[in-house]
Order: sequence, then structure tokens, then C-alpha cells
Amino acid sequence: MNAKIAELLAQLRLRGIADCIEKILKNADKRGLATEDVLLELLEAEYREQQIRSLNNRISHAKFPEEWSLDTFPFNRQPEVNKIQIMNLAKLNFIERHENIIFIGKTGTGKSGLAMGLLRQAILNGYRGRFYDAQDMLDELYTSLADRTTPKLLKKIFNYDLIVIDELGYLNLKTEQVNMFFKLISMRYGRKPTIITTNLAFDEWYDVFKQKELVDALLDRFRHYCNVITINKSSLRTPKSEKNDSSKKKTNAKQKTTKKRNA
Repeated sequence: MNAKIAELLAQLRLRGIADCIEKILKNADKRGLATEDVLLELLEAEYREQQIRSLNNRISHAKFPEEWSLDTFPFNRQPEVNKIQIMNLAKLNFIERHENIIFIGKTGTGKSGLAMGLLRQAILNGYRGRFYDAQDMLDELYTSLADRTTPKLLKKIFNYDLIVIDELGYLNLKTEQVNMFFKLISMRYGRKPTIITTNLAFDEWYDVFKQKELVDALLDRFRHYCNVITINKSSLRTPKSEKNDSSKKKTNAKQKTTKKRNA
């Protein structure tokens, strides 16, 4: 009988129950638990196991390039980032309101880390999401034209509760890719939020996408439901020694200027 139960649990993929059923049944026998109490314990164990598996699957499918989270983001090294604003966004109300987020700043200022942190927060709270490198995503969309799977791929990307499009900069784009990007944003507009990181100010988007009317419409959609966060400070990747040297140079320069004035 025990072997049959184990076989059925395996076939039904009830791993949570399979892992603890022997222990729970022995404990129930010792304590004289009612049948419904035993059943409740088994079902709670299975529920916890399924929740863990679901979370792990969502994290795996998100394709995070790095293990960034909001807990590990060095806010103290990037004071221009308003931590209160970011932690308010981490409450995820922007997802329910279908609001976009755009991080604008130079390379290494923490844009991608913040985007990954917000995406991870969403996934931990049950949302489905995906991290995309902008060029890779647009190349994948272009490749889909060959086997006519573009509508299917666009639908797949649209269906994510939240996506990150990382490093939207001076990309090498064909006309078809520009049109597909606009199509994707139009599909998600007002329905699903998108986080974009870019080193380009809005007026520089015209140089990338070329088509003025399309960019006008694109920016109009983004700005309508959008939180724009600009980070102008230096790169987080700059070694501390270089930052200290730079700080010393500025201090020395100020001291020299003061001495000259006093002389």
C-alpha cells in the first residue's frame, strides 16, 4: 500500500506530500490526530512546495543577467538615487496602475541594478516578468520574421506582467525592428508596465529610431503612464581609489585657488 501511494504521488507530482507523508503519518499516529488534521498538514506541505517551485520557475524564466536586488543596491554610493522613491515603487502599485518606468543615466550608474531589483521584487510577489537586453530582443523579433512567428513572439512578450528592456541606446536597428518595437510598446501601453534603462535623453531617441512621427507617438505613450528617473552621477564601477584620487585633486585645486586669492 505504501509503495502504491508513493507511486501515485510521483505520477501526480505531489512532491511536497511525498517528502513529508511518512513523517506526518507517524506523528499523527503518536498524537492521535484526526483524519482532517492529517490531510490539512499534507495539503499545506504540498502548497508550500508548489509555491517554492513556482517562484523558482518565475525567477528562472526572468533570465536575470546578475543577482541584483533592492536589498543589495548600494544606495549610499549613489546618493542621487532617491531611495524613498525606489522603495515606494517596490510596493508595486505601478504594476496595478500600468505605469512605465524609465531610468536615464550614463553607463554604470546603477540603472540596470535598480531595474533588476524592481523586477525581482515583482516576481517575489507572484508576477511573471522577463529581463531583456534591448538589442537581443529586437534581434530576436527580427529573426522571427523568417519563420513568421513574430505575432506569437510579440504576444509572448506582451503577456508578461512586467518586462525590463535594458540598454536602449545607440542600437543597430533595421526599419522592421523599429516598427516591431513600436508595435510592442503599443500593445503594452495602458495594459502592462515596462521598465526601460537608457543612456539617452528623450530628444536623442530620434537619432536611434529615425522616424520622427513614430518617436513622437512612442514618447507620448511612455510619458503618459511613466516614472522618469535620471541618474547623472559617476559610475558605481569606478574603483574607490580613483574616486579618492579625484576627490583629493579637487580638494588640492580648491586649496591652491584659496592660497592665490589670499596672496
